[in-house]
Amino acid sequence: MHVVALQYDIAWENREANFDTVRRLLTGAAVSPGSLIVLPEMFSTGFSMNVSRVAEAKASETEKFLSSLAWQYESHVVGGLVSKDPGSALGRNEVAVYDPSGRPVALYQKNYTFSYTDESSYYVAGDGLAMFRWHDFTVCPVICYDLRFPELFRKGVRDGADLFTVSANWPEARSRHWKTLLEARAIENLSCIVGVNRVGSDPRFHYPGGSRILNHQGAVQAEAGDSETVLCCKLDYSELIAWRREFPALDDIKG
Repeated sequence: MHVVALQYDIAWENREANFDTVRRLLTGAAVSPGSLIVLPEMFSTGFSMNVSRVAEAKASETEKFLSSLAWQYESHVVGGLVSKDPGSALGRNEVAVYDPSGRPVALYQKNYTFSYTDESSYYVAGDGLAMFRWHDFTVCPVICYDLRFPELFRKGVRDGADLFTVSANWPEARSRHWKTLLEARAIENLSCIVGVNRVGSDPRFHYPGGSRILNHQGAVQAEAGDSETVLCCKLDYSELIAWRREFPALDDIKG
């Protein structure tokens, strides 16, 4: 089962430019049917706090784009987007998932908004997880700052997850944390991790890339540098299950 992770410089608040970039990268990637394609957090706008500009209503252009990619490549697609919160003037930082027929199969709202950069003032924090099946894997998508909260991943494992996708806009200043936390979440949860970051800059931050795909023991299977990259990697579910049987640490969870 192949994972395809797209790392690129997100054009600021410019959906069409970012759609074009994703199309170009996938065209050159020779994506196999049945793949899992993962895009960064807010892949079509960048990490903008301008909710009135970047938030979209349901049946949005971004959702239609993700659906069309899934259908075209006969693969699952995970992509970050912004929707309007119906109960306030704030937005929702989300990832949407589409199956190979182009149908929506999961929608996750970021549980931990990044108060350090005032994201909490513009986006409503979610509550709960979303999961979907990809071949034998049970996939749990999360978003960027969520990576710092191991209890969220543990809840996912308790609910059956064995592969986590982390769609991010993770700044260069804390790039060491990104690498370390991805490894920790894989090791402690005996789960595969697909961490997809961006490169380039926006009005506030510079981004180092460093997208990574890790196996169930935290070993790096594929890793990007600091430039535009398409990571392609095969993950083996049977090896994950064999490790969980050999080293049943999850059976010792208390509470």
